[in-house]
Amino acid sequence: MNGIFLVNKPTGLTSHDVVFKVKKKFNLKKVGHTGTLDPFATGLLIIMVGKATKLAFLFEELDKRYTGKIVFGNKYDTDDITGQIIESKPFVYDADKLNQIIQSLMPSYNQLPPNYSAVKVGGQKAYEAARSGKPLELSKRLVKIYEFKYDYLNNELNFDAFVSKGTYIRSIARDIGENLNSFGALSLLNRTIIGKYSIKDAKTIDELEASNLIEDIKLLSHVRKLELSDYIVKLVKNGVHLDHRQTHIPEPFVVTDKNGNYIAYYEPLGDKFIPKYIF
Repeated sequence: MNGIFLVNKPTGLTSHDVVFKVKKKFNLKKVGHTGTLDPFATGLLIIMVGKATKLAFLFEELDKRYTGKIVFGNKYDTDDITGQIIESKPFVYDADKLNQIIQSLMPSYNQLPPNYSAVKVGGQKAYEAARSGKPLELSKRLVKIYEFKYDYLNNELNFDAFVSKGTYIRSIARDIGENLNSFGALSLLNRTIIGKYSIKDAKTIDELEASNLIEDIKLLSHVRKLELSDYIVKLVKNGVHLDHRQTHIPEPFVVTDKNGNYIAYYEPLGDKFIPKYIF
């Protein structure tokens, strides 16, 4: 089994918990995930199995869509309601001000990651430092908010957000609250889309079957193909670099043999082509 599963993660499980359960269910040795979801969050999680654990780079730059809920009035150390309340401030709803603030986050803004996040500074993870009582000095990063639909009712903001990679929805909740002269925190979060993959096609861990595997070949079926001789194919299987003697294709490609079998996926690097994945 070499490919990915689209899993609908329930609340209460870490992304690592899902990896463990999939590994156990199918008796697999190599299982990983891409695009971590917090334990309280639900939704789409991409689980990589077998050789395909080396394909994480295919998913690192993908945009994501989330739905969820923001509540106002309390500041939590985690920026979601699973944490400890460290301060409270009355919240006064102002429709115009709320709309103005949300529009100011689009199409992009410099966002400070939450203290409880996997961001590293000097090799140390932010959440580990926060738990020890010595939070790190984190730097802001540019994130893109392509779309943010919302409606407000009874101190709750229901939203549907389409964002770039590296965007923390908890930070959006925090920033909206602070800009409204109060505090905001996530009470619900559900990831519905990663790139072209949708929660509609995901299965719960109990529902998951071997037939749901999206094989590595399919993941790279859209990439340009380059048929090479039997001699070069043998070298490719051993991870050889290619150069202008084999091709001048200035883009990623999949090497195939004369029978159309996928052998390896290559990407250009300088004046050479390096293997990123061998089937």
